[in-house]
Amino acid sequence: MTALTATAPLPLAHGVGAQHDLPLSPFYAYAGAFAALFVSFLSLGLLWSSSRFRGDLAGRPLPAAVQRLADAPATRTALRLLGVAAALVLVLHLLLGPDDPDRNPAPGAVYVLLWVGLVPASLLLGPVWRLVNPLRALHALLPARRPPRPLPARLGIRPAAAGLLLFTWLELVAPDNTSTSVLLAALGAHTAVHLLGAARHGSAWFAHADPFEVYSSLLARLSPLGRRSDGRLVLRSPFNGLDATPPVPGLVATVCVLLGSTAYDGFSDNPRWITLLQTSPFGRTPTATLGLLGAVALVAALYGLCAGGLRLVDRELTTPLTSFSHSLLPIALGYLVAHYFTLFVTEGPRTVIMAAGTDNASAPAPPLGPGGLATLQIAAIVAGHVLGVVAAHDRSVRLFPPARAVAGQLPLFVLMIAYTLGGIGLLIA
Repeated sequence: MTALTATAPLPLAHGVGAQHDLPLSPFYAYAGAFAALFVSFLSLGLLWSSSRFRGDLAGRPLPAAVQRLADAPATRTALRLLGVAAALVLVLHLLLGPDDPDRNPAPGAVYVLLWVGLVPASLLLGPVWRLVNPLRALHALLPARRPPRPLPARLGIRPAAAGLLLFTWLELVAPDNTSTSVLLAALGAHTAVHLLGAARHGSAWFAHADPFEVYSSLLARLSPLGRRSDGRLVLRSPFNGLDATPPVPGLVATVCVLLGSTAYDGFSDNPRWITLLQTSPFGRTPTATLGLLGAVALVAALYGLCAGGLRLVDRELTTPLTSFSHSLLPIALGYLVAHYFTLFVTEGPRTVIMAAGTDNASAPAPPLGPGGLATLQIAAIVAGHVLGVVAAHDRSVRLFPPARAVAGQLPLFVLMIAYTLGGIGLLIA
């Protein structure tokens, strides 16, 4: 997180290091990644001729006692109170704590425990932020003055995509983004916008507009814990959860923000980019903002070209953008794991220690050495793309005629190669 380290002493170093930190041969990294994708694509084309995923119809039901416990009002209330308590502690640290990120756990709570911590939490437990979201609790306490208005179907999750872009701008670009005043202003604006939106549209607003709730819900598509269409709590293949991702408006934009912002975070460590920021006649913040927007736009443009290729393969495919957008989620997850693993396992405990009352707490040593970290990062990126290839292939054999099922995946295959090489390039450049 270059913007953080550039403006404050908070050592929120992310998981992507420079080449001297990662003892990798670029040739073997690129060759291994390409081989994994090519073998996956070829094997699927030869052995997987019909769709095998059943979406939200699949899953093995959990015991009835587990279902009752998960759905019990007392459980829901306890989780909501936990979210409210955590939010109050955060606000108190921002109001009363020192304006020093080495002594105040609030910046780490926002940028590490919330933003990065939602990744493992959502993968293990499902869409957890929906259950602990303190804004839902505040909305429930406010009196309703008028019946809620339905959200327009065309809105989809576009507000959440915009919110995620704003948050990543705050994380990666905004000056003094660890100061208590900046965080309080951002928190206040976030609270006001979403409480006003919920007052107009009801609690359904959060599922479409709250960036953290949408972020958690999308990551939870890859969780083995999910719900069938009948509401039953089940254990399922993550591929079935992924296949059940609703193709709502804004899904592509949301995933492109996740991919593009993570890519920009990695690129922002490049010495040439740092020099450009320091010497730009436009100033550091405007230039960094353009860089972030450019990274998101590049990811979106590549996917747009891919969608155009899909449309050429089959003119009857009317929704090429959304039909395969679910296959980008494993790629985004791979980037998040590769990019933020070190940050989470070092700064996460440090933040908790500071919250317990220890000033200037030291971050624990990373659990992996340079070689182990490099292996984890490359494996996460490649695994994410292989999962994306599998998800795209299953959707392709479902949508395209058999004669064009394999050919229809070629644009996606080329896209995933480009994303893979770009992701690895950020690790070793």
